[in-house]
Amino acid sequence: MNLLHLNIGSNQDRRKNIRLAIDSLNSNFSNITLSSLYESPSEGFAGSNFYNLGVNVESDHNINNVVEILRKIENTLGRDRSMPKFSSRIIDLDLVLYNDVIDEILNVPRKDILKYAFVMAPLAELNPQDSHPQLGVSYSKLWSEFQSTKDFDLNQYNINKLFD
Repeated sequence: MNLLHLNIGSNQDRRKNIRLAIDSLNSNFSNITLSSLYESPSEGFAGSNFYNLGVNVESDHNINNVVEILRKIENTLGRDRSMPKFSSRIIDLDLVLYNDVIDEILNVPRKDILKYAFVMAPLAELNPQDSHPQLGVSYSKLWSEFQSTKDFDLNQYNINKLFD
C-alpha cells in the first residue's frame, strides 16, 4: 500500500468544490485523513482567498496513475487548464508526497512544501514526525523553522467548517 499526501485548494465556491473533491478522493483512495482547513490570500495574482487542506490517503495505484486520477477529478469538477498558472481555481489537487519517492519530473516531493505555508502547515499537522525525503528533517521541525523565518498570512479552522 502506498502512502500519499495531497493538497486540495480552491478559491471559487470553496466549500462546495472542496467537499466535492473530498467525495471524489473517497471514491478513489482509502484510509483518508483530513487536516484542518487553512485560509490564505491568493499567491501571485489578485483574487479571492483560498481554502487549502492536506489529505493523507492510501492507494494501490502507482505514482503515474495517481497523477492521472487527480487530473481527472480536477477536470470533472471544472478545472480550466487554459488559465495562467497563478489564477483563481475551482479546484487544485496536488500530489505532495508519494511514499519517499523523489521524482523531479513529477515534482515529488512537491517543492511547494518549503515555499508555501498552506502546503507546509497541513503536512506538518498530519505527519509531524515523518521526514522530508530529500532533507531528512521532520515536518514539525521544518514547520517550526518556516514559522520563524517567513512572513505569511494563514488562518486555521476546524475542518467541520466545510460541512456547516
